[in-house]
Amino acid sequence: MRKTFLLRLPLAGSVLLLATAAHVPVEQERPAVFGAVPDIALQTLATGVGPITSIGQAGDSRLFLTLLTGRIVIYARGQIQPGAFLDLTALVSSGVERGLLSVAFHPQYADNGFFFVDYTNTAGNTVIARYKVAAADPNSADPASGRILLTIAQPFSNHNGGQLQFGPDGYLYIGMGDGGSANDPMCNAQRNDTLLGKILRIDVNQNVDASPFYGIPPSNPFASSGNPLDKIWARGLRNPWRFSFDRMTGDLYIGDVGQDLREEIDFQPRSSTGGENYGWKIMEGTLCGAGDGSGCPAGTPPCNSPSFKYPIYEYNHAGAGNCTGSLIGGYVYRGLSNPQLFGIYFYGDYCLGWLFGSGQMLTPNVPQLTTFGEDVSGELYLGTQDGKLYRLVALNPPPTPTPTSARMTPALSVRPARTPRMVR
Repeated sequence: MRKTFLLRLPLAGSVLLLATAAHVPVEQERPAVFGAVPDIALQTLATGVGPITSIGQAGDSRLFLTLLTGRIVIYARGQIQPGAFLDLTALVSSGVERGLLSVAFHPQYADNGFFFVDYTNTAGNTVIARYKVAAADPNSADPASGRILLTIAQPFSNHNGGQLQFGPDGYLYIGMGDGGSANDPMCNAQRNDTLLGKILRIDVNQNVDASPFYGIPPSNPFASSGNPLDKIWARGLRNPWRFSFDRMTGDLYIGDVGQDLREEIDFQPRSSTGGENYGWKIMEGTLCGAGDGSGCPAGTPPCNSPSFKYPIYEYNHAGAGNCTGSLIGGYVYRGLSNPQLFGIYFYGDYCLGWLFGSGQMLTPNVPQLTTFGEDVSGELYLGTQDGKLYRLVALNPPPTPTPTSARMTPALSVRPARTPRMVR
């Protein structure tokens, strides 16, 4: 996120949507390009929940919502369940961009009961911790089971990242912001001696019963380089506020919040062996970063270097007032309830409330959008800072085939892709 997280900010200025990055080298791998995205709607499931920071699932029909203030609550059977699955309020420093930021359930959660959280502790630092479900109650966690895997110092209060996701390889991926302030003054995202501004990758099936409660995957790109480099999977990120894996292809989509000009979606194919550099702070999207290379170590690539990976989608928010855009990364839709949405990558913007589908601007508007989530069936959900939980659905279902059209592909109800527009 950026600027402020707990205040609703005004919409102003102009935003130019760039469905494809103008300077993306043609040899870089990219996802498929779609035609017009069908109309969508949002089904309200709950309100007044509290500031939602992530939406997770544990392999069953429940949704687990992390709240900025430190609690994990469960949505099940059509409502928010009473009490909390886990309450970490006493351990969490919350406010602005600090707080309980996400939860991820172990791929073998049904067998081992392990789940992992990312939160800001009372000293202002990032903590990655493991907990276990209570033996007698599947809707409660055991607060005494907590084990800290990592504590990462944060020099400023913003840009905590905070996303946890298990990849298709079974490893835990961790999103870390650049440490905050503006224009990454210490050039953390390009440094090898810090975990800030990176995507980390660890193996939580190593050292399960002994500190540090994780190990280093031997396939990590810098696995033999020692701490902290051995944990780094990708670098050059400002504030990866929500990334996700396509459950069908295994491809990784990263939403990275920009500085003053561009918001971007980065892409890493399943075939990647890691080590990508997404350019910050030398690059902001496909532009040269305003911070130049100040504070960066010798050997940092220059602007427009072919060693950087450019975004697949970006949009310009120059002159958009106090809240100059704040990208919320999402998911590729792989559910079965809305087949016309299959394969579309949905994401949005906190400041502007905009929704996008594979680079196209959509309606409706979602003020204070903070996160997306995916259930066990691949259906998509949205959460907001003011405590609303939505389900994303297609506005117009495909027509039922008739005997005369059974051999034809049903037509979709679509509208043309929007051209760039001005917002006043």
